[in-house]
Amino acid sequence: MERLTSPPRLMIVSDLDHTMVDHHDPENLSLLRFNSLWEHAYRHDSFLVFSTGRSPTLYKELRKEKPLLTPDITIMSVGTEITYGNSMVPDHGWVDTLNNKWDLGIVKEEACKFSELKLQAETEQRPHKVSFYVDKSKAQEVTKELSQRFEKRGLDVKIIYSGGMDLDILPQGAGKGQALAYLLKKLKTEGKLPVNTLACGDSGNDAELFSIPDVYGVMVSNAQEELLKWHAENAKDNPKVIHAKERCAGGIIEAIGHFKLGPNLSPRDVSDFLECKTENVNPGHEVVKFFLFYERWRRGEVDNCEAYTASLKASCHPSGVFVHPSGAEKSLRDTIDELRKYYGDKQGKKFRVWADQVLATDTTPGTWIVKLDKWEQSGEERKCCTTTVKFTSKEGEGLVWEHVQQTWSKESEVKDDSTWII
Repeated sequence: MERLTSPPRLMIVSDLDHTMVDHHDPENLSLLRFNSLWEHAYRHDSFLVFSTGRSPTLYKELRKEKPLLTPDITIMSVGTEITYGNSMVPDHGWVDTLNNKWDLGIVKEEACKFSELKLQAETEQRPHKVSFYVDKSKAQEVTKELSQRFEKRGLDVKIIYSGGMDLDILPQGAGKGQALAYLLKKLKTEGKLPVNTLACGDSGNDAELFSIPDVYGVMVSNAQEELLKWHAENAKDNPKVIHAKERCAGGIIEAIGHFKLGPNLSPRDVSDFLECKTENVNPGHEVVKFFLFYERWRRGEVDNCEAYTASLKASCHPSGVFVHPSGAEKSLRDTIDELRKYYGDKQGKKFRVWADQVLATDTTPGTWIVKLDKWEQSGEERKCCTTTVKFTSKEGEGLVWEHVQQTWSKESEVKDDSTWII
């Protein structure tokens, strides 16, 4: 969170499964639309928070399966774990808060007396969360009796039923809503309370997110019955919470526009990259736009015309250099020329490209350094290069690519120099 010295313009707090991630979209198009919008318009001055019921183990598995961006903050295990940054540094203050009137041993002892409850995988059992499966028809009855037993044992716990089958037992002070409230209070203390916060969800364990004061909320179009029921009973007349018309990440983009929280046109929704311009100098946008063009070029989704390559070459300095992850150096303009022979080589194939953690630094007047992770997926194979781009600019002349250097990221599953172009 140290990268921002002033309050974030926007903080998006989103559930993952069936909210940010659409498991019925094999191409991940709505997620990729959100990714390019976030990196182009928000990464530099906003916070992205993932709030998931998944444990750290299952969260990391999802990151390997889907083109997820790297969040600034991760809230896991139904609001019982808060971590920060790439290295996922835990919030020890939150752990201390949750220890009040909580005894993991007693919780397991009482819950295991119910034959209706089936314990979930060991990875889903956490220091402040015990998780079961329960039949929908038995959920209400079991929840009521469990609550009474915990109260008799002197525990103050919360039982959350979601997804039509998941039953989570947490400390009373835990949950996605309390974790968000804690986070907002902490940010306010640090002088970084977001100008606007948008909470996004689809199931019962997301309901708490929409109860936090001064927070906008979106239930994606595919929201589950239990969340819609909660909304009808508790927030029907709240204009700050909407039920989107679009599924998953598409609904999040829709909500950004509905509440006028900032730009809501994803670069992926612009068909002609030559027309994809911003009013102000935005080096981050240039990088997102280029790698989107690169994907479309190789998928054969743009015209194979001279105007595109001519425009790209014109934006490169005549002596601009590209340093390949192999260490080989070549001219930037020659690299653009080389792209021509790859036109349409991924047509009809599973090939996607996305930029993550795009951060631009204004080093001297008219000079920017942009750092990012450039991801490429071809079939089931995923590769990632840490990329550094140097731009220069003269008033009224736009941005010029001076230098591009790429090195293999530690996160890259494959490091094959021979199949990497740029």
